[in-house]
Amino acid sequence: MDFELSEEHKMFQAMIRDFVVNEVEPCAAAWDETNEFPYDMVKKMAELGLYSVGFAEQYGGTGDEMTFILASEEISRGSGGLGISYIVTLGLAMYPITMHGNNEQKAKYITRVTNGATVAFALTEAMAGSDVANLDMRYQKDGDSFILNGNKIFITNGAEADFVTTFATRDRSLGYKGISAFIVERGTPGFSVGKVEHKMGIHPTSAAELVFDNCRIPAENLLGQEGQGFRIALEAIDASRVTIAAQAVGIAQAAYDAAVAYAKERKQFGVEIARHQGIQFMLADMAVELDAARLLTYRAGWLTQQQGKSPMKEAAMAKLYASEAAHRICHKAVQVFGGYGYTREFPVERFYRDQRITEIYEGTSEMQRWTIARQITGTR
Repeated sequence: MDFELSEEHKMFQAMIRDFVVNEVEPCAAAWDETNEFPYDMVKKMAELGLYSVGFAEQYGGTGDEMTFILASEEISRGSGGLGISYIVTLGLAMYPITMHGNNEQKAKYITRVTNGATVAFALTEAMAGSDVANLDMRYQKDGDSFILNGNKIFITNGAEADFVTTFATRDRSLGYKGISAFIVERGTPGFSVGKVEHKMGIHPTSAAELVFDNCRIPAENLLGQEGQGFRIALEAIDASRVTIAAQAVGIAQAAYDAAVAYAKERKQFGVEIARHQGIQFMLADMAVELDAARLLTYRAGWLTQQQGKSPMKEAAMAKLYASEAAHRICHKAVQVFGGYGYTREFPVERFYRDQRITEIYEGTSEMQRWTIARQITGTR
């Protein structure tokens, strides 16, 4: 058993960590305060090659699944909002194209992403979140075009995306068999951004409503075959669980580092609070949970790399444990800071808010438990 990263992975991790410390961390609080999307930072990351991670070499890509996990963890440690925008673009939103797109679609859209394009994955609707098969957004074929009608909600990167991968049903009576996947470009007539949500955390990236009103797209923007959309959507969600676990680990690491540093500086009763057993026990629990979450996440990433696809049970375990462990770690970090932890003067308040969504998107904790249980029992 070898728990060491390869030398290439270590070098990549050191490079991106240095970038995050020097470029991302100093801006994170301002992004959180203003809700402004960091377009300039995305451009810098693209120039550094971070938006090429995970794609095939023939499309200008570099790296592998573990490289993507390391990048997701480190960027999220600097900014949870920037982290999820990165994860959704490279993973969730591009998965349907990289795995089911034809050669022309891959060449066109992967190249745009490696140059810094932002992408959204438009699946969720008012009555179809975890219940993917219950989509209400409709499409119809009209000559050499498809016409889309409906609304999507809570779409990460929705207001910033240069293009989106989205899903609609030809006929709801067909259930999951009627769902197809499409690429829709920003600026397409009939496609617009509606309400942008005011969120608890991950402020730099939007959660937006997307409106499709007789939105006409060319037939060549169909992904895969008609009727394959349900499977494509579920595969994308399954594949993204490990990187969401990595995001949770990154945020938890930031909270843990801040708590340890503060405990060694803050004095009460004449000594640093790190000398008090109550604080020591909290820090010890945080360290154990952080290590366990990272090991589960890296194991799932390694299995993905070995198998060529996300291992359903192990990915769900990593996402479930890492997100909930991050909740407990961020909670304790605020506690270590005391009253200061409840203010925006220190970053642990932001970490606490950013972490909470990791227990909800890309499958709630309850959905992860359901997935794990079905894998254990063999039930459906």
